[in-house]
This record gives sequence, C-alpha cells and structure tokens, in this order.
Amino acid sequence: MTIAVTGATGQLGRLVVESLIARGAVPGEIVAVVRDTAKAGGLLALGVQVREGDYDRPETLTAALAGVDRLLLVSGNAVGRRIAQHTAVIEAAQAAGVGFLAYTSILRADTTPIGLAPEHLATEEKIKNSGIRYAFLRNGWYFENYAGALAAAVAQGTLHGSAGEGRIAAATRADFAEAAAVVLISGEPGVYELAGDHGFTLAELAAETARQSGTPIAYRNLPVTEYQAALVAAGLPEGYAGLLADTDTKIAEGHLDDSTGTLSRLVGRPTTPLTDAVAAILKN
Repeated sequence: MTIAVTGATGQLGRLVVESLIARGAVPGEIVAVVRDTAKAGGLLALGVQVREGDYDRPETLTAALAGVDRLLLVSGNAVGRRIAQHTAVIEAAQAAGVGFLAYTSILRADTTPIGLAPEHLATEEKIKNSGIRYAFLRNGWYFENYAGALAAAVAQGTLHGSAGEGRIAAATRADFAEAAAVVLISGEPGVYELAGDHGFTLAELAAETARQSGTPIAYRNLPVTEYQAALVAAGLPEGYAGLLADTDTKIAEGHLDDSTGTLSRLVGRPTTPLTDAVAAILKN
C-alpha cells in the first residue's frame, strides 16, 4: 500500500511522514510530494520516495500521484489561492486512481464563522464530489501559531490579542501529524474534529510564558481594529493581519474551543499540554 503526503517538506507534512514511519509504515511505500526536490534531502535519508508535485503546476501532480493508494492533501498556505491549488491535487488524484484522500481542514469547517474556513469548506465539497473515499482532518489551532507572539511578549512584557476570555483548544503540529498518520494507515473515512484536550485563554498563555521565561508578561486585550494595526506594525500584510485579528474575535466567541477529546482518542495519548508546548516554543 502506497501512501503519499503533499507538502512533505513543510512543517506539518514532514512530521506526518515521520509519524507514518514511527507507526509502522514501510518507508519505501511512502511518497513525499514536494515542490522543490532539492530541499528534500532529509526525506530521502528516511528512505521514502520523493516526487515533484507543485500545487501551482498541475502538470506535475498526476505523475507525482501515480500508483498511490492513499493520499494526504496538506492544505496550502496561500490564502486566497487555495481552492484552485487544492482542486488541482484532487483532479490529479482522480486521474491517478487514488482510492482514499485525507485533507487537513479547519475545526468545524461547516459551521465556524472564522474567516479561514470558506476555502477549507469549498475544498471539502470538491473532495465529496470527486468520488474518492475521504477523511476530513478538521484541525484546530496550532500551538506553534503563537511562536512569534510569545517571542515578542518575552521581549516587550505584553502579549496582545482580541480574544478576551475565549478558550483555545490548541494542539501541536506533532499531535495533528500523528492523527493524520493514524487515519492514513487505517484508511477509515469520516469527519474528524481535532483539537487539544484542554483549552486556555490568552491570559493563561501569557502567565505560563512569564513563569517559564522569568519575565513578567501581561495579556492586553485590544479592540479588533487596534490589534489588526498592531499586527500590521509588526510586519504582517494588512489582509492577513485582518484575518488573524478577526480570528481572535471568533476565539472570544468560543469557536476554537473543543471538549470532545477526539484527537487524543485517535492518537491513543493525551495531547501536548500547555506547559510542554510553551517550553518547546521558548526553546526554539
């Protein structure tokens, strides 16, 4: 059985490949689909196949997926272009005769008002209509999304946001990657709502970062327009800053909290706790 992972040199894709091997998949039967094969030396060292496959160059994708039984489509990071990119992969999977397709979506994609969701939901619909058996890995928030903010908070003594007292059931990329590996190996179709075991507020995140860093850090809750302006001042493009600031307002409404425990049951262990996640971020 051949399993392919797109975006395999990316932060999530590489971890999925490693999790597949850790869970017993034969390295030679894993296909790492990458945009730039010159950057895939570490994957080759694991013994996996490396094939070129670029979301923006559909002509590369069918050959990349030749002979693949199960595929993980890791969502692209080009917000605004992802529907076309993902459609190219789905059509290539159809042409290659892929039998099972898993996709990394967003928590409660069909009901959440988070601005990142529409592209994910549109991709889900295209997969549903493809005729391929599928699994939607609806990932919640990544702890690593706060890496830059925590570095700035340690330097400045303040963590900014617009999330109020909203709780965030975050998990690490490694947690989500292991879940993807489990689903790829099992081939079990379905919709998986995936999130961390225990939610936290941004004030609690600030407090834990302060404890571990030894630096006093306060959480400052800003009006969404001020928070967006702060993100732009920190160097983010205005559109993306607006999307992140709006996401914080949705966090305040509870849209990134979750108490189902689906992720920990799937991987057979608790998800990474806040203390360990913060420690890893500060170490890097």
